[in-house]
Amino acid sequence: MTSFLFVCTGNICRSPLAELAMRREADNRGLTLDIDSAGTGHWNLGEAPDPRAQAVAAQQGLDATSHRARLVTKDDFFRFDHIIALDHSHLIALKQMQPKNARAQVSLMLDHVSTRAGQDVIDPYYGTDEGFLTTWADVEAGCKALAQSVLGPRP
Repeated sequence: MTSFLFVCTGNICRSPLAELAMRREADNRGLTLDIDSAGTGHWNLGEAPDPRAQAVAAQQGLDATSHRARLVTKDDFFRFDHIIALDHSHLIALKQMQPKNARAQVSLMLDHVSTRAGQDVIDPYYGTDEGFLTTWADVEAGCKALAQSVLGPRP
């Protein structure tokens, strides 16, 4: 079973939305996969996603209310096949903590979208509600491209 972990700073905005986007991709393919999200910072541990992230998820027919923020751990590098950073700061942090014998492949989310390689998913936390819509569009595109490359075309 292929597995994915999405990582942002506090695990209350970008990464929970990416987790939901990948869960939708898996559901659309009739797959049950190990999909999760985590953060690099401890500020929001145990908290639900930002209400604006929950609202965007709800607009997509998805429920983010049961999610609780957690930290990425060294064990994640052995549990997951793919650990996807939402921006360059997360990519650097993940590569620094990645054990040498880890199985996970670490990548940047938008590197999976050919026209967006090298770009960050912008953190919407300090912005307006519109920023969360942009984040959703970015993570949805990233997850579709990632699923296509890892899981193959939709049946």
